[in-house]
Amino acid sequence: MAKYENLIPRFLKYVKINTRSNPNSTTIPSEPRLMDFAKGLVKDLKAIGLDNVHINDQSAYVYATLPANTTKQVQKIGFISHFDTADFNSENIQPQIVEDYDGKSVIKLDDAGKFTLDPAVFPNLKNYAGQTLITSDGSTLLGADDKSGVAEIMAAMEYLLAHPEIKHGEIEIGLGPDEEIGSGADHFDVKDFGADIAYTVDGGPLGQLEYETFNAADAQVEITGTNVHPAEAKGVMVNASQVAMDFHAALPAHDRPENTEGREGFFHLYSMNGTVDSAHLGYIIRDHDREIFEDRKKLFQGIADQMNKDFGSDRLKVTIKDQYYNMREVIEKDMTVVDLAKDAFAALDIKPLIFPVRGGTDGSKISFMGLPTPNLFAGGENMHGRFEYVSEETMERATDVVVEIAKLAEAQA
Repeated sequence: MAKYENLIPRFLKYVKINTRSNPNSTTIPSEPRLMDFAKGLVKDLKAIGLDNVHINDQSAYVYATLPANTTKQVQKIGFISHFDTADFNSENIQPQIVEDYDGKSVIKLDDAGKFTLDPAVFPNLKNYAGQTLITSDGSTLLGADDKSGVAEIMAAMEYLLAHPEIKHGEIEIGLGPDEEIGSGADHFDVKDFGADIAYTVDGGPLGQLEYETFNAADAQVEITGTNVHPAEAKGVMVNASQVAMDFHAALPAHDRPENTEGREGFFHLYSMNGTVDSAHLGYIIRDHDREIFEDRKKLFQGIADQMNKDFGSDRLKVTIKDQYYNMREVIEKDMTVVDLAKDAFAALDIKPLIFPVRGGTDGSKISFMGLPTPNLFAGGENMHGRFEYVSEETMERATDVVVEIAKLAEAQA
């Protein structure tokens, strides 16, 4: 019998349920199906035996508590994952099981072999020789981001309840919607959650431990042109599409995602449309350094201001909205939460992979709400698309980490 007998069955059950979030919605959660899933989680968490299981009114997070079984004064530790999936086909997900993968063969996702996991394309596959992989059938994503984290947290709680000899303090669980559209943690209720420190279980391969993220902003540019017949255009026409191209060309050519790595930030043009009469550009702005991040936003606005000055009228309107900040600003003030995770990794002989995340997690926002929340690996690879997969063995190791953190926190108290 597997150490966590319900880990994989629960994961397979959850990924088959469509929980794709909607970026165009203004409701919480973004889709009714997410509330339906949350209500199912409430039933499952109660069945495990957790206390205080409820859906938070302001965030639609599902909260639950594992009571302490020690007389020591132990910090309350929280574990957080999200159950929505990314903007890719999530209907009729059919997970495939590949047992004892050899680390070098091409895996056919669909019967016709149109979509494959090829080590020549996805070299990380070589790390999973001898392991059991779970994939999609090529027509959908899998949903390991982040139903692997959901299943791992629940399996860890189930294990701790079944093994009262493992002493631990009070543990708080938070499972939420809409992480993939960037709004899930906006209304996270830290007081209701009740933890002193927390972890999102939402990372990738074995060993990832992340506590440094981008600072992030969304930037929109609306451009107004003047459309006249091209035969009479000289000195009159202002082609909004051309202005859009000129604006983009004024940004640093190197500072694009495809040219940057590590701690290098960027301006990413993710959408554009236009006519002579009007045009629109959508960007995300990213940098790990807060000062450089602020300088990037000033540069962005400054280009529009100069172009408006040259036109003699306000033809470019820029709207910049901050999305999240680098959690390291909060966590580095007290590294206890990171050190505890490192100790757990060491106890389990897992080598920590620590690097600046070229993105963000719900923990980025939650950390700035006063709850330090770094990110732990959950196992998924190639997330957000048809080539997503996860290793059963890595999911088991992620569950081990959750259990070990709870155990070490009590032992060190």
